[in-house]
Amino acid sequence: MEEKAQEVGVLDDDQISIASGGVFSDVASVITESSAPTNPKLDEMSQRAAVLLSKIGNKQRRGEAFQKFKQAQRKEKVKQRKKRQQERKELGEDAPPKMLPKTIENMRVKDETMVTPLDQEVLFDESVDEMASYFNRDKTPKVLITTSDRPRYRVMKFIKEVQDFIPNSHIFYRKALPLKKIIPQCIEKEYTDLIVVNEDRKQPNGLVLCHLPDGPTVHFKVSNVKLRTEIRRSDKPSSHKPEVILNNFSTRLGHRVGRMFAALFPHDPEFKGRRVVTFHNQRDYIFVRQHRYVFRNEKRVGLQELGPRFTLKLRSLQHGTFDSKFGEYEWIHKRHEMDSSRRKFHL
Repeated sequence: MEEKAQEVGVLDDDQISIASGGVFSDVASVITESSAPTNPKLDEMSQRAAVLLSKIGNKQRRGEAFQKFKQAQRKEKVKQRKKRQQERKELGEDAPPKMLPKTIENMRVKDETMVTPLDQEVLFDESVDEMASYFNRDKTPKVLITTSDRPRYRVMKFIKEVQDFIPNSHIFYRKALPLKKIIPQCIEKEYTDLIVVNEDRKQPNGLVLCHLPDGPTVHFKVSNVKLRTEIRRSDKPSSHKPEVILNNFSTRLGHRVGRMFAALFPHDPEFKGRRVVTFHNQRDYIFVRQHRYVFRNEKRVGLQELGPRFTLKLRSLQHGTFDSKFGEYEWIHKRHEMDSSRRKFHL
């Protein structure tokens, strides 16, 4: 058995390059499916190498052989990359286009609700929706921020940084006052939005955003919260109105959520302050960041993160203002039904 393992374990350079696709046949098949277009001959050779490796009985020898094959695979990739670069350089304008790697984003299953910004039906619906008064400049955003009852220290720190994050926002301490009583008071005092931060185990874990006076209301799960003191080289933001960037909100639901985020911030950003607020949607996770861009010299520009940093995951979209008992839901995230495919997204 030992002699047989040695015979299989000692492979020449050609066999090492053959086996660089993986150890077992299922690994080789995964590589074939997920990578860029490959040579069928190399795939067949990788399958043969996987069989050779699987015949090595000694676990330690099999692991050492696998490490050699992975090293050979990396060298082969570098060699092929340099060869393609040289060919592209020699061919000049006649060079073939670069191969794009396959990712979950560019392999996304097209949703029937995906739209373009200039879609006439979308433009008409957005001209008469609940946020139309903001985009027509009939209202100036005024935001009230509150928490669940008896907030902890970290939650209070978080909402104070959110107050610096959103211009013209105010903090209100609930003192066990139900939301159904807070909303009419907000409408009476001409607030345009209400933000409620919930907590669990002394950490922020949920956020309710209610657009006033007619809704809609969205509920997010909050995760990966980092306060300003936990971010390296952060600084307190200035009082200038920020620029707002909304990325990858491509469906009808995504447009609706993106418009709610935009309605939190005033029109006409003050570019002098160099503040940028970003809502970046990637795989239905919304990454919220705030930066200040810094001019290093005439050619170089750097970014300084100001904080807070957190991630949102949409749980539900409710028609009208907050109503937990009789509210009409436009969309609810049902994990077992909607997350059956990793390549299908809803925003």
